[in-house]
Amino acid sequence: MISLGIMQGRLTETKGRGIQFFPFDNWENEFREGKKIGIQEIEWIFDFDRYEENPLWTIEGVERINDLIEETGIKVRSVCFDYFMRRPFYKESLDRKNDMRQENFEFAKKVLSNMEKIGATLLEVPMVDNSSIQNEKEEREAISFLRDVLEFASSLELKIGCETDMPVGKFRDFLDKVDHTNIYANYDSGNSSGLGYDHAAEIKSLSNYIYNVHIKDRKLQLGTGSADFDAVFSSLKNVGYDESILLQAARGNDGDEVNNIISQLKFVKDYCKKYEIEV
Repeated sequence: MISLGIMQGRLTETKGRGIQFFPFDNWENEFREGKKIGIQEIEWIFDFDRYEENPLWTIEGVERINDLIEETGIKVRSVCFDYFMRRPFYKESLDRKNDMRQENFEFAKKVLSNMEKIGATLLEVPMVDNSSIQNEKEEREAISFLRDVLEFASSLELKIGCETDMPVGKFRDFLDKVDHTNIYANYDSGNSSGLGYDHAAEIKSLSNYIYNVHIKDRKLQLGTGSADFDAVFSSLKNVGYDESILLQAARGNDGDEVNNIISQLKFVKDYCKKYEIEV
């Protein structure tokens, strides 16, 4: 059965912070608001900015997260490691590459350890935009890093999910090269359509790797941009996908976050019903 959720911060006013950010001022209330409107999970964000203040970084924070999970019933199954986008050690232009790789590894280990304490199962590593893999050398270094992280994650029975901008077939080949039972893929409908990729071909190619799906359009509100949601949901049905679907869609006006998410939830539920996907 599909679990419906949101990317953290989507129930918080932006106040000029951009589309995606950790809501330091409102993260606890997002659990309570989410419960009221039927959210089943929240994908946590762990970014480089103010990381020491992120509740997932501290023992006290982990305890508070667990309190809210118990209070609301909303789970945290996945963590988006946006930290990695600010620290893509394999980029040729960066100094201290070896030091940065080790720092990334130590950060990932601590986040994974605390994920295990809150019942999360997937660390999502974004390799897009600033951290996009551009050549074979970067790919080799990224694969080597992922294998090291996977060894640690596997000791905790946790998974690593990659989000990339690689085209159909190449993403699958990349995951095959990582060659680990605990490596998975994030599928993002907006990133895919924005790059001109074929939803059905991608989902079929990645079928046994997909563990996490982000729903958004590019670059507009759901159903008004370039994403073909009939192709997305029919393909998810065809491959038997039954994990998480998370809203990462465009925001509305500040102050209207709850109504915006309610509308987006209905959008997803209608497509799930159309293609007989159980939620």
